[in-house]
Amino acid sequence: MIDYDKLMRWPLPPVTQTYTERDSIVYALGLGVGRSNPVDAAQMKFVYEGAAGGLAALPSMAVVLATGPFWMQDPATGIDWQRILHGEQALALHKPLPPAATVVGEHRIEAIYDKGAGKGALMLLTRRLFDQASGDLLATVGSSVFMRGDGGFGGRSAGAPKPHPLPSDRAPDATLDLSTRPEQALLYRLSGDLNPLHVDPAVAQGAGFERPILHGLCSYGIAARAVLELLCGNQAERLKRFDLRFASPVFPGETIRTEIWLEAPGRAAFRARAVERDQLILNNGLAEFTPAA
Repeated sequence: MIDYDKLMRWPLPPVTQTYTERDSIVYALGLGVGRSNPVDAAQMKFVYEGAAGGLAALPSMAVVLATGPFWMQDPATGIDWQRILHGEQALALHKPLPPAATVVGEHRIEAIYDKGAGKGALMLLTRRLFDQASGDLLATVGSSVFMRGDGGFGGRSAGAPKPHPLPSDRAPDATLDLSTRPEQALLYRLSGDLNPLHVDPAVAQGAGFERPILHGLCSYGIAARAVLELLCGNQAERLKRFDLRFASPVFPGETIRTEIWLEAPGRAAFRARAVERDQLILNNGLAEFTPAA
């Protein structure tokens, strides 16, 4: 059983990571940039250092930077780490992400909510991402971890943030289908997530899947690509916030359809589906962006 006070004081030292233009390109390729049209100028700027105006980093890459070690696997935490699930992902962008930089991630446990014995617990985490050279705060990355085996430790249950509601009375204002490749997970894992669940059939079957599943943050990044194209004209600096809840896995090779509802100038709700199975995969999405002039 977890010890709430001990876990809230768990030491999370800063993590420093240097990434290059090559890393930014590999991340973009891992999200399928260039698949539909490799010479499209709007996509080339994310995968070609010689593009007009120079290389740009996809804003969603912030979620994979300065992540640090998998500390929840330490037995001293008391966390049943084999039963945790990545529940939600949030991103607030304060400045455009450079295509190459050294960044420092400052990690913090924000809260832990007790859903009760047999019902699990919810832990909220944040990571502030700074440019080491300038000291500028580039992004604030948030996530929730559903700890299925750790409920009933005596903590509070009230106060957990509510998911962003989606309109139920009208069709989406915009949709975009982006296909994934059968080897998409092999490409995406080069950005740092080496979990064999996404590449090894035996591991995937042991976890209850018929075959390896796509990384959740790859699906997240593909939905961010759709929002960037539909709402931001593929101008990375216009995306300011991108939050969502994970609903179910994607299999490499499937098509991800992102559905968007405009709520106000610079604000939209969204979700995403795996087209071939008509399966909801990402839900309760909230995007904020700078509207076109």
